[in-house]
Amino acid sequence: MRTFRMGGVHPPENKLTAGCRILDVDLPREVTIAMSQHIGAPAICVVGKGDHVDRGAMVGKASGFVSANVFTPISGTVTGVGKIKNAYGMPVDSVTITATEEDHEKDAERPLWTSALRSSDDIAAMSAKDIVDIIGEAGIVGLGGASFPTRVKLSPPPGKHADILIVNGAECEPYLTNDHALMLEHPDEILAGVRLMMRGAGVDKAIIGIESNKMDAVRLLRGRLEGDKSVSVMELQMKYPQGGEKQLIQAATGREVPSGALPVDVGAIVQNVASAYAVYEAVVFGKPLVDRVVTVTGPSLSGRGNYRVPIGMSMAALIGIAGGIPGDSGKIILGGPMMGRTIVNVDAPTMKGVSGILILPREQSARGDVYPCIRCAGCVLACPMGLEPYRLSLLSAHSHWDSAEGEGIANCIECGCCSYSCPSSRPLLDYIRLGKNTVMAIRKSRSVQK
Repeated sequence: MRTFRMGGVHPPENKLTAGCRILDVDLPREVTIAMSQHIGAPAICVVGKGDHVDRGAMVGKASGFVSANVFTPISGTVTGVGKIKNAYGMPVDSVTITATEEDHEKDAERPLWTSALRSSDDIAAMSAKDIVDIIGEAGIVGLGGASFPTRVKLSPPPGKHADILIVNGAECEPYLTNDHALMLEHPDEILAGVRLMMRGAGVDKAIIGIESNKMDAVRLLRGRLEGDKSVSVMELQMKYPQGGEKQLIQAATGREVPSGALPVDVGAIVQNVASAYAVYEAVVFGKPLVDRVVTVTGPSLSGRGNYRVPIGMSMAALIGIAGGIPGDSGKIILGGPMMGRTIVNVDAPTMKGVSGILILPREQSARGDVYPCIRCAGCVLACPMGLEPYRLSLLSAHSHWDSAEGEGIANCIECGCCSYSCPSSRPLLDYIRLGKNTVMAIRKSRSVQK
């Protein structure tokens, strides 16, 4: 089995929701749509308070090349336009839409996106630009967590060309099973989306990488690909962070993305299986990105599972559907335990990049006592980027930004392998993330001055 060459760890899988079917969440009576739920410039609000909008209507328009449209998953009246606090307590521009009973009944009685908007002949006649334009209009972003606009990835800059599409089905993060469930329930749709992205990017080869703990998905997709030599399914070794973009490229192709370079610099484009499914829905049914599959899980959660959730629904309401916050809860994390971050506002809305909500008991979420570094080099051996986390952490703690930049802090992918492997429970990633953000801000300031 293939894997990346450097570093990595093997945390417990804790795939508590493996085997849980995807459950559709009923449309809520109210949603709050953030204008910034993707990498890049926030969308610009295109509705005003008091406006009535139909389900699937655009409420925020992309404001630049690296940006994405946002849409409402329900019909209703715009009851709020302004700032709200997101899950991390940061203010973001948003639109709140409230449905009357009539709006709600209309949405329930007139389900959208159940009939194909375009025939197979229509789709076969499309150009690469047609496909990419539809993906952009639908507001599709990377649904593995990074939320980078899919249209941008499929449109390499002049002078650069990809020859392979790599589709991430690794789902190496503990606890999360949303991609696994999607592959089991919608294999044909995902493969159709993969082929559409291949056409949009102008490549004739694709590899779908799936970790070996999901052999049912490997077998299912391979069975659907008999006779198709352009798309293959690669079984990957279980090792975190196998789903990291640079690690996945190395595992699947043997190519190494140099420091400061992008995947397209080595001829690769990486997309997520959930993004492929969203592309299929957009091109075939004309469906914008208004919902996604979210794993809601935790050892004490009574209704844990994989839920198809309208984007903009309150996370508190979603957790309530999954059984409510258990009494022994100590921490609520967006994403998985390795790369996910603790939330401070459970009433915040779900966004495009929310792949999971993890509720950990107090005894599993408390930080251990911090001890001095014992120079064991465990964090160095675990780092998949070949960095020295202990040193970058110290440089950041003492605000030595120039030295931190020189030692490659910007290359950190924030996977958490360093903190996980530290026997002294040192908060390595916390300091490194602070240093990386500061260095990136300094770089941006330099470029503006030039």
